[in-house]
Amino acid sequence: MQPQSHLDQCRNNMVEQQVRPWDVLNDRVLTILNSIPRDQFVPAQYTGLSYADTAIPLNATQNMMHPIIEGRILQLLDIQPEDNVLEIGTGSGYLTACMASLARNVDSIEIDSVLAKQAAETLSAQGITNVNLSCGNGLKIINIFKTYDIVVLTGAINELPQFLKDALTNHGKMFMVDGTAPAMVAHIISRQGLREWSDESIFETVLSPLVHGETEPEFKF
Repeated sequence: MQPQSHLDQCRNNMVEQQVRPWDVLNDRVLTILNSIPRDQFVPAQYTGLSYADTAIPLNATQNMMHPIIEGRILQLLDIQPEDNVLEIGTGSGYLTACMASLARNVDSIEIDSVLAKQAAETLSAQGITNVNLSCGNGLKIINIFKTYDIVVLTGAINELPQFLKDALTNHGKMFMVDGTAPAMVAHIISRQGLREWSDESIFETVLSPLVHGETEPEFKF
């Protein structure tokens, strides 16, 4: 087990040597990244890589993003304290925790029940109480009975469901990645009115694809 003082230094190095040089300069974002212990969200066998510039495996198909991508997402979305967030793909819960620390509330959906349970336990252990975590397929919900200021898809998709665009409030923003590796592009989609959205290509990247299941969200943690 790594000493906590060493992990704290690694976390600071991650922010100062990886995230900040990638033009992530928002003070609120940098403070959150420097305060939330990423090592608590990483599978135990990869604790030593918690703050490395790498994607960390969560299971056979899903990975934690590189820290620089997480930082860039948070800066692009500019989450405000009054914002409500929808996250498709909880994963480890680390990005969930970062967004919850910036927002009013986060509704997060994870298709893998093991990951969902682990994320719920870690979020609880970190004292994060403004996350509603559901297990199911966030790409198959169809009927969302509320709108969100922020929507985040944490894995790549080939086609964006219309209901997720409809879930944005007016002037709300969505982060998503489309394409197939190695040709993937991150986008910010902004709602401009009742039936109008803008789509801005931001940067090239590679993310694990979101898992497509057949079931709708069934239970909560």
